[in-house]
Amino acid sequence: MSTQGGIELGERLSEKELCPEDLLAGQEAAFARDIARLHAREDEFREVPCPACGADEAAPAFEKFGFRFAACRNCGTLYMTPRPSPAVMADYYANSENYAYWAKYIFPSSEASRREKIHKPWFERVIGYCDQYDINRGTLVEIGPGFGTFAVVATESQRFERVFAVEPTPEMAQSCRDRGVQVIQKRVEDIDDELDGADVLVSFEVIEHLFDPAAFLAQCARLVRPGGLLVLSCPNGQGFDIAMLGSAALAVDAEHVNLFNPDSLSALLRRSAFEVLQVSTPGRLDAEFVREAALKGEIDLSEDAFLRRVLIDEWDRLGWPFQQFLADNGLSSHMWLAARRQPERE
Repeated sequence: MSTQGGIELGERLSEKELCPEDLLAGQEAAFARDIARLHAREDEFREVPCPACGADEAAPAFEKFGFRFAACRNCGTLYMTPRPSPAVMADYYANSENYAYWAKYIFPSSEASRREKIHKPWFERVIGYCDQYDINRGTLVEIGPGFGTFAVVATESQRFERVFAVEPTPEMAQSCRDRGVQVIQKRVEDIDDELDGADVLVSFEVIEHLFDPAAFLAQCARLVRPGGLLVLSCPNGQGFDIAMLGSAALAVDAEHVNLFNPDSLSALLRRSAFEVLQVSTPGRLDAEFVREAALKGEIDLSEDAFLRRVLIDEWDRLGWPFQQFLADNGLSSHMWLAARRQPERE
């Protein structure tokens, strides 16, 4: 396994490009109603051990939206416990007002920026993995495509023979179909014979949402052909903005029940029949998030001369190089992992 340095981050990116400010109020109201639905079923929540290593010894970390997060003393993973049961989670995502709002308003309004600045670079990174590790470009499967922009980019590129998206949320599945993507409208855990094997399976910002990540990876191992590629992205629980902001970090929310780190996620992949090839943290927003929190008075940088200089006083000159430093050294809160499916054992 290698930890990638010298990461090419691409163009600078702002959170406002991903979620326009004039749509925030509607999104926050929809999310609040979803949270209320979760709290109404708290009697169905379950205590869980660490989702990465299985250890049952953790220290309280913080609370957010009325939910409790713990920090594993063994591997450092942050995780929600108790957490919604699988049945509660399935109902939440099938009927989420927040996801319907994103599909109807936010994704369409930010589509151009997301396509050019996020999904095209993501696709090129996946192609780079295929070239570097000699992966066949037969079938590409994306689990949890959301609005479907990555799957559209992959389909239009014609650099894979087949592209499928696996998406259980009705509004998101329909948005993919409307744009010409082949969709399997199921949870990946429920797929039986709809796929005959993936050469490349990608899943962006999904594993942090799942009740049982180990079961998810076991299913991924079943779907990926031996020698095939699995690419995951998710928050890094040890990244800069989470370390600085704690529960106030945007990556900490009611849906992100698993906040792995590079070591803990790598260990989980190795136990799930995968060889970890590469881990990187190519995030572009950590420094901006912490800067915005400081400007709003949510954190105080007055006693930290270095961070005040970088994030406030000389932001235009030092902000992006500092973000590049975080990315190059595994310190961003956005993480990628590439792994190869190991051959079947006889």
